[in-house]
Amino acid sequence: MSSDAPLHPPERPLGQRLLDLLVWGTVAVMLALAFKPVEIENIHRLFPFSANAQHFVAGFTKPDFSLWQDYVAQMWLTLQMALWGTAFAILIAVPLGFAGARNVSPWWIQQPVRRLMDLLRAVPDLVVGLIFVIAVGLGPFAGVMALAVNTGGVLGKLFSEAVESIDPQPVEGVRAVGATPLQEIVWGVAPQVAPLWTSYALYRFESNARSATILGLIGAGGIGQRLYESLNAFEFRQTAAIVIIIIVAVSLIDLMSQALRQRLL
Repeated sequence: MSSDAPLHPPERPLGQRLLDLLVWGTVAVMLALAFKPVEIENIHRLFPFSANAQHFVAGFTKPDFSLWQDYVAQMWLTLQMALWGTAFAILIAVPLGFAGARNVSPWWIQQPVRRLMDLLRAVPDLVVGLIFVIAVGLGPFAGVMALAVNTGGVLGKLFSEAVESIDPQPVEGVRAVGATPLQEIVWGVAPQVAPLWTSYALYRFESNARSATILGLIGAGGIGQRLYESLNAFEFRQTAAIVIIIIVAVSLIDLMSQALRQRLL
């Protein structure tokens, strides 16, 4: 065969092509049906900018860093909230991850645990944060617990899926020497999932650093509260400085986390 012959992609079966057409056609129809309810026709209001929007954008061209020490301190508090929220979430997710895995737990344990994880993930951080603000009062602890509950549900699902994808041979080898079920998990399952679990935890810490900022809007403290106060006071130059500090902090966390994940996987 000549090396100059044109290459053609492999022909896909007609059934697969029809299925793809059905899926993407359904997506297109759903987008069309949602056009009016979500008021996409108002997109023209983005341009030209209104006077308020022009004032807002002008403030971002001249950020005010006169209170930078306070902003940095509040950003550090936000990161501490994210760190503790993630730590508590891991404590929640580890038992949920084992109990929710089909290849480790019986169905009568696995199914209720799965529904519990669905519940933890379904309630938004802001709603959980408001509940804890009412329960424990204003401050960063309410934000920590809000992050822990939601992230615990997310990590629990990821952890259980990692457990379900393990190689069963090491577990069978441990079982063959007379290990108990707990020893099978400790020596056969945990070593296989530990790197992936750590990667998931680092990724959620990145996400929590952003989520903790939003929780400041409901009185959970941190840089989000300063951001909310500056917006309410129309101090857009201060808002610009706060946003820049948030971007720098989150970017540094992303770079650090990415480097750690690459070493683990």
